[in-house]
Amino acid sequence: MKRKITGFHQDERNDWVADLECGHTQHVRHQPPFQTRPWVITPAGRQSRIGVEFECAKCDQQANEI
Repeated sequence: MKRKITGFHQDERNDWVADLECGHTQHVRHQPPFQTRPWVITPAGRQSRIGVEFECAKCDQQANEI
């Protein structure tokens, strides 16, 4: 389920995590060739993604449980 990104924070391993409008979070790692997200590396890149929709696996899971 698509949810808008409202912000970012780093976890205990300093990996970036997107805060989603639904209250859930999603890691947003840049690990080529598996995950190509160079925008997560810079403050400007992360800022450019605020308001962009991102897939929320937890919302998908909850919807399937109903």
